[in-house]
Amino acid sequence: MKLSRVSNTPILSPKPENLWEASAVFNCAAVAEKEKTYLIYRATDVSSKGSDGIYYNSFGIAESEDGIHFQRESEPILSPSPGQEARGPEDPRIVKIDGIYQMLYTGYGGRFPSDWRVCRAESTDLHHWNRKGVVLDEPNKDASLFPEKISGYYVMLHRRPPDIWIAYSKDMINWENHSIVMQPIPGSSWEGLKIGIAGPPFKTREGWALIYHGVGTNKANHNVYSLGIALLDNNDPGKVIYRQPTPILEPELDWEINGYVSNVVFSCGQIVRNEVLTVYYAGADTAIGAACISMSELFT
Repeated sequence: MKLSRVSNTPILSPKPENLWEASAVFNCAAVAEKEKTYLIYRATDVSSKGSDGIYYNSFGIAESEDGIHFQRESEPILSPSPGQEARGPEDPRIVKIDGIYQMLYTGYGGRFPSDWRVCRAESTDLHHWNRKGVVLDEPNKDASLFPEKISGYYVMLHRRPPDIWIAYSKDMINWENHSIVMQPIPGSSWEGLKIGIAGPPFKTREGWALIYHGVGTNKANHNVYSLGIALLDNNDPGKVIYRQPTPILEPELDWEINGYVSNVVFSCGQIVRNEVLTVYYAGADTAIGAACISMSELFT
């Protein structure tokens, strides 16, 4: 199965007139609420690669009636905060559990090497967020909760490089039973170096569908980020029951290949509406695009 792009150009680009999102908008969570689609996106004031000096991250919000054309607010909904988020929040992933939006994201401190931690925040309206602090006190990224409890536990996917891990909790504070779910495929051209989740897993009749990113190298020996898909057992999400050997989306367009971080398609969220899966992804850590597939085409 392969995703089809809704456009050959980005659906959301930087806004030079807004300092906090002047350089890059990328790596967004996606939420379908009633008839609207919301993107919570990462933005930086200068190059997200750091080539223009120290950059700061913020989260913006945009909404859409059709999931393609978005209106965004002029001010960020989360900005840098002293301590673990001194350089700002990164890469949100959002689920709704018992009527509360739960967001896991990376808090970037920038105070010392590997100063990034998985953090959590809660909201009832997507606009106002209550930070809950660090979830895993270790260098860690690419984390999301499952959108429901499984066997009485909250379940989280995260990454201890180069693998995707799973963990369980009764209170979303203390996490235990960490174990590896998926590992890179040795020798794979597109996921041989490392892997991590994309958006939160979403439930299907066949199991939990998980879109994930894989990192390989091209002929010039440069890293390339692509998207793949796997299926986890509905009752035992630590068990992989299917993993597609080929990617569902690769960097092919100019704005996906050439940007602040070249050769990257990277997702933190997707929605399902009217039996269509829409994946929102970043191209080259600079702008945001969207790609779709019919739910009837998944795992057939």
